[in-house]
Amino acid sequence: MGPGPSDVSPRVLKALSRPTVGHLDPYFLKLLDETQSMLREVFGTANALTLPISATGSAGMETCFVNLLEPNDQALICRNGVFGGRMAEVARRCSAEVTVVDAPWGRAIDPDDVANAAKDGSFKVLALVHAETSTGVLQDLSPFRAIADACGALLVVDAVTSLGGVAVDVDRMGIDAVYSGTQKCLSCPPGLSPVSFSERARNVLENRKTPIQSWYFDLTLIGRYFGTERVYHHTAPVNMVYALHESLRLVLEEGLDARYRRHRDQAQALWAGLEQLGIALPVESSARLPPLTLARIPEGADDRAVRAQLLDNHGLEIGGGLGEFAGKAWRIGLMGASSTPRHVELCLGALEEALG
Repeated sequence: MGPGPSDVSPRVLKALSRPTVGHLDPYFLKLLDETQSMLREVFGTANALTLPISATGSAGMETCFVNLLEPNDQALICRNGVFGGRMAEVARRCSAEVTVVDAPWGRAIDPDDVANAAKDGSFKVLALVHAETSTGVLQDLSPFRAIADACGALLVVDAVTSLGGVAVDVDRMGIDAVYSGTQKCLSCPPGLSPVSFSERARNVLENRKTPIQSWYFDLTLIGRYFGTERVYHHTAPVNMVYALHESLRLVLEEGLDARYRRHRDQAQALWAGLEQLGIALPVESSARLPPLTLARIPEGADDRAVRAQLLDNHGLEIGGGLGEFAGKAWRIGLMGASSTPRHVELCLGALEEALG
């Protein structure tokens, strides 16, 4: 019940253990096509360029920025936690000129602040985090397409901790490039990073003036393997795709609306229980992220001792705070297969015992 990885279904583990075949085997290619189709449904998009990158979620971030940014491009980055800051750093390493819009840790980005910053120039990308894993803040994405349009930018979104637990709605929100990870609400082992690029983003990609700085994450090359040509780029992680395929089947068998409702219901039960234990929740209720809760450590409690007791006595892992919340808060995950009444009851009972 930390910030990831989440528990993995036995069905997914069984899929992971299937015999490995070649990455051009007809059976595997059929399964890969099905995986892409299911990813589109979960992302809420019809984007043709939707695929799992062969690396963890941070690689999805790298993929989006290295493909879309060229030297001296202008990037407008929203930062209210660790991962917004990481976006800005990756953009700088693409030799882009970065403008940062900040919000206090534990709060959502104010769209008015972003709109005001966007007035100062023309930007290549506007990027923000949908679900900030370091603070448990869920960002309302609905105002940002219009802001991006006003400054001529592509809209880039980090959905690492939201995909499969909160609606991302890529097409409805007008998102141009989005990335996620398999180990959060999809409840698949870490190792893949689903990404999706709109036609507008693909046009930018195909009309670059400079080479993409990363050969491994170059979507003009990777896309030829995932498309009809099946041109070799790198050896696909066959068994990880087996696992993602099965995890997406589980997501769609449950139904997206039902899955989002389950995450919300279990989070509300956890929030109520934490407040009964006298544990404060720093994030306002309107901005709380159901799959990940930030809980302030009570005065006098020893952060590491409590987490060690939960792990030793109950086999239960919760996460420590990051950045401004380091040593001040816990991060409790309710993601995918880890979002059940049993998990909530176990966590609340174990915390009551440890704090008592």
